[in-house]
Amino acid sequence: MSANSGTETTVLPEALPVIGTAGSVTISVTLVVNGGERRLDVDPRSMLVDVLRDRLGLTGTKKCCERGECGVCTVHIDGRAALACMTLAVAAEDREITTIEGLATDGDLHVLQRAFIEQDGFQCGYCTPGQIMSAIACIDGGHAESEEEIKEFMSGNICRCSAYPQIVAAIQAAAVSAEDV
Repeated sequence: MSANSGTETTVLPEALPVIGTAGSVTISVTLVVNGGERRLDVDPRSMLVDVLRDRLGLTGTKKCCERGECGVCTVHIDGRAALACMTLAVAAEDREITTIEGLATDGDLHVLQRAFIEQDGFQCGYCTPGQIMSAIACIDGGHAESEEEIKEFMSGNICRCSAYPQIVAAIQAAAVSAEDV
């Protein structure tokens, strides 16, 4: 195809094929999830939260706002908290992904999972996995020195049941436990 703009002719590239319905084009990716490698064919537009839940059966990672506003879908990618609803699955290829299911070691709950239970840091429990994953990043990043610092760091995680005081208490308890180790 060419376009004529007066005196010179420009050759335009051929149009790319239109992608039809979801799933008509797939990309093969390798995801490293909770220490295990998984090879999948995914739609290049698939979000990590959907692949984790629908393709890998890891339903601990919740799905809620799909806009990165609530923190419910928080996972760790290469040790850093990330919103799975805002991360393309293909962008997570060959990176270390940790979900709430990957925290327990040999059947022993992670210190934050235990602290959430001990401090009653949940009511309905829907936001709990994302809260715990963010809380780990809060402690690991050195942001658990005070109640105010914890509240600021955790402000991207919404709890509709308003268990915030118990969540803060759980983070403080886990931070103290982490110091004792």
